[in-house]
Amino acid sequence: MTRLPLDGVLVADFGRILAAPYLTMLLADLGADVVKVEQPGTGDDTRAWGPPHAQGEATYFLSVNRNKRSLALDLRDPADHARAVELVRRADVLVENFRPGTMDRHRLGPAAAQALNPRLVYCSITGFGSGKGADLPGYDLLVQAVGGLMSVTGPAPGQPVKTGVALVDVLTGLHAAVGVLAALRERDTTGRGQLVEVNLLSALLSGLVNQSAGYTLAGAVPGILGNRHPSIAPYEVFPAADRPLVVAVGNDRQFAALCRGLDAPELASDPRFTTNGDRVAHVEALAAALTDRLRLRTAAEWFTVLTPLGVPCGPVNDLAGAFDLADSLGLNPRATLP
Repeated sequence: MTRLPLDGVLVADFGRILAAPYLTMLLADLGADVVKVEQPGTGDDTRAWGPPHAQGEATYFLSVNRNKRSLALDLRDPADHARAVELVRRADVLVENFRPGTMDRHRLGPAAAQALNPRLVYCSITGFGSGKGADLPGYDLLVQAVGGLMSVTGPAPGQPVKTGVALVDVLTGLHAAVGVLAALRERDTTGRGQLVEVNLLSALLSGLVNQSAGYTLAGAVPGILGNRHPSIAPYEVFPAADRPLVVAVGNDRQFAALCRGLDAPELASDPRFTTNGDRVAHVEALAAALTDRLRLRTAAEWFTVLTPLGVPCGPVNDLAGAFDLADSLGLNPRATLP
């Protein structure tokens, strides 16, 4: 096997549930030796989160814990605590996502851990930071709600919906991975470890990108648009003859190509639809006109017609269809899955 970028890096993983385990899984995929510390008898909570199961294991747990070793330690037990201390002394990275103060009570908080090991990169993941929000519980669904994601997600105004996966946890794990890698790079220069602090709320507000910028720069408070985009049209789901079809037109050239593919030149010359701004302003009329045409053929037929013209489109696949697509494109989607 070829050498991986993080070969030789030892990670003491005190994380559980999703955000922290996702981070440490990424580090393991890059070659780090990840030792996952779990509570004796029960282990990570997600070991019990099923169905579904695979060979007796909860697939939720398996989804974020590949390539790791497991070590059962009760940090309240003196002998187990001593083993944890020894692990921290040898580790390059420590990751934890307990409530703020928990690791301090176990004498393994940032100051204590870096006193044991000055080269240690210490990553702490919380729900709402370690200051005034320290006592708030950090659950993905809660942060989706109070962090604004659900306010822009759903079929219609007044009908907020969570995302189909714990997206905030995943975003936070990715942000934390960037922070840990940057801290390791800094350690290469200075020889000293760093403290990396990431919280779910801040990661979500960063991940809201254009919606956050619309508020902070222009004072625009977005609402629920269903499957539509606040700044682009047509960019939504339409009914084809057999199943839903996404059309994701990002510029005027693509819209002109869409009109050619639909054999609807009158739409391209309609002053309501000339520019993207015009189309956003008249999105209801545009959607009605496109729906009339897209209903006439199946999603697969439209994909065959429109894709060669440079029009981004595709059917709404279930997960089996998504994996089939990735396989057909040679992406080998199972290579990095449990």
